[in-house]
Amino acid sequence: MEQTLKIGLYAIPAFLLLMTIEFIGYKLDKDPKPQRAGVSARDAATSLSIYALGRLTKSLDKFIELPIVVTAAAFAPHTLSSSAWWVWAVAIFLADLAYYAKHRMGHRIRLFWASHSVHHSSEHFNLSTAVRLPWLIPGSFLTSVVYVPLALLGIPAWMIFVSQSIVLLFQYPIHTERINRLPRPVEYIFNTPSHHRVHHGANNPYLDKNYGGILIIWDRLFGSYAEETERVRYGLTKNINTFNPIKANYYEFTGLLRDVRHARTWRGRVGYLLQPPGWREPGGVVEQPARGPEAVEQPAKVPVSV
Repeated sequence: MEQTLKIGLYAIPAFLLLMTIEFIGYKLDKDPKPQRAGVSARDAATSLSIYALGRLTKSLDKFIELPIVVTAAAFAPHTLSSSAWWVWAVAIFLADLAYYAKHRMGHRIRLFWASHSVHHSSEHFNLSTAVRLPWLIPGSFLTSVVYVPLALLGIPAWMIFVSQSIVLLFQYPIHTERINRLPRPVEYIFNTPSHHRVHHGANNPYLDKNYGGILIIWDRLFGSYAEETERVRYGLTKNINTFNPIKANYYEFTGLLRDVRHARTWRGRVGYLLQPPGWREPGGVVEQPARGPEAVEQPAKVPVSV
């Protein structure tokens, strides 16, 4: 846990430096490309504010998530040695697969989307978007169950969290429009700026695609891959239109609570929690449109979307 927090703190100066370089690059661009969303000072300030508030609550977030992985590790028949290089390779590889599952859950189960939608709420796509990460959303810690198999295999709990941080750090520099396509072998195996632009798209055929962290092969294997073929429209299917970091963090969660409260049956209440964003109780009304395939097939929905 301590190593994970240190990685995050050490990364902050690099984050700020790269953001500054990217921002200057846009300002000095003599021939701006119209298909780029570019940068917005207010939007970037919102993302950075959300990140700062998240750093203040990060320890509490991890404290809630920690028991799930630690308890699973206690049941492991043996513990692998962190001094072996291959254990690190396996840990990062499996953490990346676990992240894919967690990320997909974050898009397809509305309780978890209430948290993950914060990251997708920016209508821009740059390095500041990468740090727009949710904090203290009730129920979001449950997604950490995806790391239970790693713990049961004997990977130490602290090593799982460090591997998780590595997977997340890899994704920071791919939040950019400044890089087009990388060489084909790289694009085929790894997550790249092009692949991740698709993931942040609110327009079809990009909705709910490219969930991979480090590797894009998971999306190719599990049928969630999409190529960048047209201009990407970033944000949610219905954007939140606020620069208030607290409102941006809890916007979808409050919408979830509203729909659960207004549900007429227990089936409806459970459905609003566990069905994909955009699901609605038969005969019921959802005031906001959702992000996802359902948003295209049904007229009235809820706002939604690494």
